[in-house]
Amino acid sequence: VQLQASGGGLVQAGGSLRLSCAASGRTYSTNVMGWFRQTPGKERELIAAIRYRDNSSYYADSVKGRFTISGDGTKNMVDLQMNSLKPEDTAVYYCAATSQILHFTSSRFYKYWGQGTLVTVSS
Repeated sequence: VQLQASGGGLVQAGGSLRLSCAASGRTYSTNVMGWFRQTPGKERELIAAIRYRDNSSYYADSVKGRFTISGDGTKNMVDLQMNSLKPEDTAVYYCAATSQILHFTSSRFYKYWGQGTLVTVSS
């Protein structure tokens, strides 16, 4: 599975950005697509995920109510709409795919990763 992330950039606090992740290859094995973010010196953190089996979504508390993850009905595209952005949302964002169904909140369960895209939120 190959993942290509796009959509990062610079935005003012309170603004919005939309990240996209295009998947190709053997996507039939993917059960969960997630968006992670990482800042220097910190571990990669799962902030949102979508599980295809039941179309359920997971959000970290830090982004709940502000970010929305969505798919296009296939396993080929997943977006992350980020609203009401805060300076603390500044990070490199990664999309990732896993065949796990239950254990998907840790980065160690994700086999496939896109390249990071930088999101910078200015105050």
